Amino acid sequence: MLLSDFIREGRKALLALYPAPEAGNLMTRLFSARLGLPPHTPLVHPETEIPPASLDLLQDDLDRLLHGEPLQYVLGAATFCGRDFKVSPAVLIPRPETELLVERALAAIDGAGPGCRVLDLCTGSGCIAWTLMLERPGLCVTAVDLSGEALAEARSQFPDRPAPHFVRADVLTQPRIDGGPFHLIVSNPPYVLERQKAQMRRNVLDYEPEMALFVPDGNPLLFYRAIAGMALTQLLPGGTGIVEINDALGPDTADIFIQAGFSDVSLLPDLSGRDRFIQFQRPF
Repeated sequence: MLLSDFIREGRKALLALYPAPEAGNLMTRLFSARLGLPPHTPLVHPETEIPPASLDLLQDDLDRLLHGEPLQYVLGAATFCGRDFKVSPAVLIPRPETELLVERALAAIDGAGPGCRVLDLCTGSGCIAWTLMLERPGLCVTAVDLSGEALAEARSQFPDRPAPHFVRADVLTQPRIDGGPFHLIVSNPPYVLERQKAQMRRNVLDYEPEMALFVPDGNPLLFYRAIAGMALTQLLPGGTGIVEINDALGPDTADIFIQAGFSDVSLLPDLSGRDRFIQFQRPF
């Protein structure tokens, strides 16, 4: 089968779920990943045939996409900060905006100097914890999650590299985590309101883990209260905290850290200009 024919037919079928540009992008990413071919191959070499040994796999992949499964789960990997991370329905798919959190975290680590200790709360796939360690070899990172399945995935990411210390614990109980006190606390906790489900696509609702996404409408900031409580006792004086937030709740979320007594509490935007992060400091 010609690759161009497979792409055309797949794109047409995916229009039932996705806008045309996204459907085309999904097909391009799929064949490029599975066949190891450049994205421009169908344009430059329209005569390209799909190897018979790969056709069944590609068709199975397309069937999964047509059932709404995210491409990252189909491929078993998601790119984050230039690296491929294993992902499955046990963990949230890393989002591009979270890369901005990592950038700010790296700046805080460099400011803290040698011996910096980092605590990553609600680590999920471990993409934040691992990226910080891989970007700053020798860094001491402890990563926490409640899900045993998520932690198994996180531990397996880069078996040939020194790993963060992964701990199973419920952040909402404000556990005391060994390895502190910490110079930096980072977190991308659940923050999507239950009522926001109506705005979300099937590929998120049916496949990504609810416990990593949603919080009750009546208590949407429960994780930030817990993080603030942990930071009060487990963040070094002068240490920094950076958390990802729901852009609809920016000022209310910031107020939690202000009321807890943290200084330099700042709302920070993502690339689209929406309130997406809060950075704060524990006073000396």
